[in-house]
Amino acid sequence: MIPLKDNIPTSRFPLVTIALISLNVLVYLYTDILGFGDIEFISRFGIIPHNIITAGKLTGSGPLMAGGSFLSSQFIHGGLFHLAGNMLFLWIFGNNIEDTMGPFKFIMFYLACGIIAGAAQIIPDPQSHIPMIGASGAVAGVMGAYLLEYPRAKVLTLIWILFFIRLIWLPAFFIILYWVALQIFFQFSSGGESSGVAYMAHIGGFAAGLVFFKLFLLFRGKKSTLWRGN
Repeated sequence: MIPLKDNIPTSRFPLVTIALISLNVLVYLYTDILGFGDIEFISRFGIIPHNIITAGKLTGSGPLMAGGSFLSSQFIHGGLFHLAGNMLFLWIFGNNIEDTMGPFKFIMFYLACGIIAGAAQIIPDPQSHIPMIGASGAVAGVMGAYLLEYPRAKVLTLIWILFFIRLIWLPAFFIILYWVALQIFFQFSSGGESSGVAYMAHIGGFAAGLVFFKLFLLFRGKKSTLWRGN
């Protein structure tokens, strides 16, 4: 099940969303296409749980660089499909949330969700030496915001089961909650990190998105209901 686009128009140009996608693509070109993303690079700029809890002693990077990995890791991807999936979801859901929040608040929201996602991935295995990279935690936060703001939006979705292929408009809340359920299932059934996917980061980023966006709505004085239609 692959979402392709939603039916919610925006009232402003999604400058930050496009900038984030462009930056992620540029970093991918540097690391994967040009070949600079070696093990040392990933270890330096990715989140390594044990390196975080030892304040950078594991890699010798120091506490500042270790802390900075919560931001730098969000722009590094492990392959074309990893990048494409994250950027597709960011484009579908991000432009509308940027439209709602405004560019400055949106970028702060996005990065904060990514930071919380990175912290969440440390919790199940703080002794891990495996680097965590990717924008999926931050994108999960955007999906959490979208669930609160546009639950009944329609999302054009590619359904592919063996030889059965069809395009169907599905409610956004179904797409997002289905995705969240998969993250929870795989985290607790396969051990999360051992599978090569940071499921706990996805869950943490999504939860952060719900909380941060709800706070945004409260401070803006706007009521939100999970079932408000659009």
